[in-house]
Amino acid sequence: MREILGRRRKLLFRRSGRSALLGAALHCATEWQWPVLPGVGLRSAGRAAAGARLGLGERPARQCSCPDPDCVVPGAHPFDPGLLAATTDARMVRWWWTNRPDAPIVLATGGRAPCAVSLPAVAGARALAALDHFGVRLGPVVATPTRWSLLVSPYDLPELGELLHSQDWVPSSLRFHGEGGYVVLPPSQTGAGRVRWERPPASTPAAPWLPKVATIVDALVMASTSTPDGDSRLAY
Repeated sequence: MREILGRRRKLLFRRSGRSALLGAALHCATEWQWPVLPGVGLRSAGRAAAGARLGLGERPARQCSCPDPDCVVPGAHPFDPGLLAATTDARMVRWWWTNRPDAPIVLATGGRAPCAVSLPAVAGARALAALDHFGVRLGPVVATPTRWSLLVSPYDLPELGELLHSQDWVPSSLRFHGEGGYVVLPPSQTGAGRVRWERPPASTPAAPWLPKVATIVDALVMASTSTPDGDSRLAY
């Protein structure tokens, strides 16, 4: 009896998680007009075990569903459809997540959509503490166990180039997600763990307010420079 109840709880949890993904994707696309698409997702533990039995080697349960066995961002990137398919159309979003209810939510950055700056989690925590200390207003911050991403208003390459040129040195662990880039949004599940809001957007229909990248880049560079770079890989 306990085993049956346990299975029912797990099933309800999975269904609620899937509903949350669809709801979040629709909210981003229709309420905020942020173009989204489903990420590639993770291979199930059952498929991984089957691969091992077929002599394909040890397959971790959190392996990416893409063809690359050494994918450095498992589950957390576009594949099919590609990034150019990102849309704000509710019918397309609903169709995607109805057919792939566990798919991560990928935000296509740049253009009219938010851009982002990401850095290792330890450096991200230090940067947020410094920005809070100086009273800098921040927008939403996306967090995984390994990296934090600060969403900012759209910027172009000339603007970013000028900002970075003024820095003495920009650590390789600091990455910029502009036109042609992407960020995975909550409540997605990736190979690095669950994606969550470290600083959630305000619970209003209007799109979240976003700071300019120039407002925060100095603090992010300083925090990244002063933090031992134990994880400079692009691991979400």
